[in-house]
Amino acid sequence: MTHVCQVVQHLRPGGIETLVLELARLAPAGQVTDILSLEGTRAAALAAWPRLTRTGAELRFFDKDPGWRIGLIAALRGRLRQSRPRAVHTHHVGPLVYGGIAARLAGVPRIIHTEHDAWHLQDPRRRWLQRLILALVRPRLVADSDAVAAAVRDHLPGWPVAVIRNGIDTDVFTPGDRVAARAALGCGAALPATAPLVGCAARLHPVKGHRFLLDALARLDDGVHLALAGSGEEEDALRAQSATLGLAARVHFLGSVEVMTGFYRALDLFCLPSLAEGMPLSPLEAQSCGCPVVVTAVGGAGETLCPASGRLVPPGDAAALAAAIAGQLGRVGGPNPRPFVLEHGNARAMVDAYAALYE
Repeated sequence: MTHVCQVVQHLRPGGIETLVLELARLAPAGQVTDILSLEGTRAAALAAWPRLTRTGAELRFFDKDPGWRIGLIAALRGRLRQSRPRAVHTHHVGPLVYGGIAARLAGVPRIIHTEHDAWHLQDPRRRWLQRLILALVRPRLVADSDAVAAAVRDHLPGWPVAVIRNGIDTDVFTPGDRVAARAALGCGAALPATAPLVGCAARLHPVKGHRFLLDALARLDDGVHLALAGSGEEEDALRAQSATLGLAARVHFLGSVEVMTGFYRALDLFCLPSLAEGMPLSPLEAQSCGCPVVVTAVGGAGETLCPASGRLVPPGDAAALAAAIAGQLGRVGGPNPRPFVLEHGNARAMVDAYAALYE
C-alpha cells in the first residue's frame, strides 16, 4: 500500500483544490491519500464545499492564522511521523514551506512539489524564498504546463522541472442536453431558455478578469446573456458594474455551483478572461462537455485550448474578447473540442504520472 499526503493552503473551491481531490478520488488501487489543509477547520470547509464529503480521502485541518506560523512545521512533522506516508505532495509556495520542511524533518522518502503558476516568482523576495526552500527540502519539482515550466526555469535556473499537465475526468464531464441543463441550473437565476449563453466558472477575484468580460458583453448583441459560476470578494463590484453598463438583466450570478457538468452543458460558449493562470481546469471541463471556449493568453491557458474550435485572446482587452465571443457564437456546427481533451487533458494520464513519482 502506498500512502500519500497532499498538502494545500486551504480546501475552498478552486482549481488546485479540485485537482487534489481528483488525485485522491482517481488514485490507483492500493494508494491511500490524506489531504492536509494548512488553513480552515473541518466544519467550515464542509459547510462551504459539500463535495469534500465525497473525497474518499482523510482530511486534516490545521486552522492556520494569517502570517507566518513556524510552529505549524512542528505540528505537520508530528502528523507525518505518526502517519508515515511514502510521499508528500505540496501545491503552491505556502504548502512547500510548511509541508515540505516538515516532510524533510519527518524523513518522508518522496517529496514532490507542483508549481501551478509562476507569476509569484516575478517578485524578487518570493523568488529568494523559493530558492531557499527548494534547497532545504530538495523536492521533485513539477510544473502543470509547458508555460509554467518555462517560467520556473527562467526564474529558478538550475532546478530541473518535469511537466505533468493537469487533467479532468472525461467520464464525468460529458455532453448533454442544453435545454434540460438550463432548466435544471436556473436556481432562481431566470436563465434564458434559448438565447445565446456565455459562461465563466472562476472565483470572483480581480485576477480572473471578470470586469473585462462584462465590458465585452456590453459590446455584444442585446440578446447575449452571461452566467457566472463562483463566489468571491469582487461580487459586489461586478454587480455594480453590470448595473452601470445596463447589463443587470443579462448577467446571472449563480454563486458556487456544486454540479459543474450541468453548468457547462447549459452554455453555448465558455470564456475564461483571466489576467494570470497556471493551467486552468475549467476550459478542459467545458470542452469535454462539447462546449467551445475563449481563453486569454496567460500562463498555460493556451495549452488547454482545442486549436480547431477555440480562440485565444490577449488579457485585459475587452474589445478583442467581444470580437472573439461574437465570432464563436456566430459559428454553426463547428468542430467538437471533446476529442482534444480526451487526448491531451485526461486525468488518468495525470494520475498515473504522479503515481510513478510517489513510488
